[in-house]
Order: sequence, then C-alpha cells, then structure tokens
Amino acid sequence: MKLALCMGFIWPVKPCSLSFDSFNEAKIMTASRRVIKFTIGKADLSELESIARSRTEPVGRVERARVLLAYRQDPSFYAVGQALGMHHQKVQRYIERAKAEGALAALDERARPGKEPTITVEAKTWVVALACRKAKELGYPHEVWTTRLLARHAREHGPAEGHSCLSGLAQGTVCKILDAQEVKPHKVRYYLERRDPEFKAKMAQVLCVYSKVNVLKKAAATAAKKNKKPSEAVTVISYDEKPGIQAIATTAPDLPPEPGVHPTFTREFEYKRHGTVSLLAGIDLVTGKVHALVRDRHRSREFIDFLKLVDAAYPTHTAIRLILDNHSAHISKETNAWLAARPGRFEFTFTPKHGSWLNLVEGFFSKFARSVLRHIRVASKQELKDRIMAAIDHFNENPVVHTWSYKLKKAA
Repeated sequence: MKLALCMGFIWPVKPCSLSFDSFNEAKIMTASRRVIKFTIGKADLSELESIARSRTEPVGRVERARVLLAYRQDPSFYAVGQALGMHHQKVQRYIERAKAEGALAALDERARPGKEPTITVEAKTWVVALACRKAKELGYPHEVWTTRLLARHAREHGPAEGHSCLSGLAQGTVCKILDAQEVKPHKVRYYLERRDPEFKAKMAQVLCVYSKVNVLKKAAATAAKKNKKPSEAVTVISYDEKPGIQAIATTAPDLPPEPGVHPTFTREFEYKRHGTVSLLAGIDLVTGKVHALVRDRHRSREFIDFLKLVDAAYPTHTAIRLILDNHSAHISKETNAWLAARPGRFEFTFTPKHGSWLNLVEGFFSKFARSVLRHIRVASKQELKDRIMAAIDHFNENPVVHTWSYKLKKAA
C-alpha cells in the first residue's frame, strides 16, 4: 500500500489497476460506433473497382473510390482512415456524400465559388463561329487554325466586333471555349462523297459477284473433300493499280540496332530518287493467288499486258471475271479492241465512281505497303521491280483467300 502526505498527515492510497490512457481507450471501445449504411449496385461496384485501379483517372476520384470500397468492407471511419492514411472526418464526409448523392456522383469534385467569368456568352459564341471558318478566308496563309493564331485574331478583332472582353484572350482560354463546344478547328477528318448517281446499283452488282465467289469457294471446298478437281468454268479476279511507288536510294549505309546504344535501324536523312513504278495486281478471289506486273507506267498497253498474263494463267475454257475501277485504260479503244478479239473470255464488273473501296484488292495493297514498301530503299528502279515481284512470289507461297462480308446479305 502506498502512502500520501497531505497537510502533515499520512493517508493510505489504494492502488488503481487502470492508467489514464488505458481508461480513455476503454471508454472509446465501449462507446457506440456510428455506422452509415448505404448500398452500392453491381454496376456501380464494378465501376468503382475500375476507377480505384486506374492510373489515368484524377487523383481525387481514385481516392474517393478507394474510400467507398474500403468502407464497404469495414464500415468504420477510423479503420478506413488508418488504412488509407487520412483523417477519419474526411472519410466520414465522403461516406455521407455518397449516401446523399450516390456512389459514382460522389466521386466528382463539387463546384467551387470563384471569380465571375469576364468573357461573355456572346463573345464565346463569336470565337466558336470564327473557329468554324477557315483561316484562309480571313486572309491568313494557313489552311486550318492553330489555337495560338485564333487567340491572336480574337484579341485583335474581337473588340471591334463589340467583344471588348476578348482584348486579353489567352490561348488556353481559347482551348477551353472550343473544348466546351467540342470544336477542333486544327484537325481534319476525311470522308468519302458519293459522286456516282448509280452508286447503289453498281455496288449491288459488285456484291452479287462477291456472293457468287462464296458459292465458288464452297464448291471448291466440297470438291477437295471428295478428292475431285474443282470446277474451272469461271474465276473472279479483283484488280487495281498502285502507281507512284518511289525507288529511293540511301546516301549512306544504314546503321543496325545496337544494344544499349540505339534500339532501331538508323538512317541518313538525305536520299536519292530513281523515279517511280506502278504495280498492276489482281487477286484470284477463289484461290488467293496474286497475279502481278510491275511497269514504269499504267496505260492501256500495260493493262493489256496484265490481261495477257491472266489469259495465259487459266485454261482457255475458263471465263475470267474482273472487278475493277473506271480508269481510262480499262475502257479505252485499245483495250476494247483487244477484248473484242477474245469474245466471252473476259467480263468486267466496274466499281462505282469514287467507290474503289468496294474492291477487295485494296486490302492487299494496304498490307503490301505496310509489310514490303514501308521504309524500302533500293539502288535502282530495276531493283525495286525485282523486290516487288519477289514479294509477290512470297505471298503466293501461302496465298490468303480474301473474303468480303460487308452488306453482302443485302445484295440484290
């Protein structure tokens, strides 16, 4: 027993088993814990989990999503705060807002009071209308606007149009005004205009040919299963030209990749041009074989050379149907005279004007440009021709059968 001295007297003091800190802890533990109950739907829960793992979302949204998910597992402000390294009152504010507004709505920042905007709605409308015009219409040499040029023009001409608030317009403010209206005057998107009044009828003819190709493919597959020779009554070839392939030579040797120094091939900027060549190619849509010629030009005589190549590649009793565009060489007097001497051998189906995308060979040209012609360098035009033909032979070793499926069921 301990003794306490008070005013000259000695009093006995009874020992206590609880310290002051432990008493407070016990008081906190025995106090009732406040729990806010709110539910999160399956769709919202999936979205919250995605946001919580995101590395591109704003930090505030990610933090609030993590708080809601943690509170869903352990509904304690203190526990969530300790786990995520924040004050429990901040956790409580997030949870209360989520209960009042919804889980996803509570992730966004609330609007904060700020300075009244100095740029009027009329001035913003004037800037947007200005952006919807071409810069060259206002005397500039530029084809399209840059945001810096647009801001400068608005500063110089806005006050004269009655918008004095634009006298100090900044480039960043221009970007915000345009973003609000989803206007991007510095970009150009391309579209394809239908210039043929008989576009639908001609497209239907092409699609009908593709439908017949599918029939031929099925017949060939059936014959192969029965170990029979497929029918040679008709074949369909998708044909087009790829002109302007440049024969470019380097002026210095290429440097190969070197670990730890540079990871790619390195090439001298200067180059030497040896001219251009044209690739005349057609794909057999049943077998996938590519028939091709490489010439300096693509006139009627070169097209006739291609027809002669195809003519020699198939039996004399096979009808050859070509899908091709409206190039002048395909309908010239010289071509028609050559075809007249071989009646019934060839049949042409023309794609609509400005509709060459309907021709399947365009997909082959795209693949050929990306895999063979991209970054190609040659010492002469003849080397370019030889390499193109070598690539055609390479493709024919494992021919790819091209298939058209877009709107094929709607073909007449």
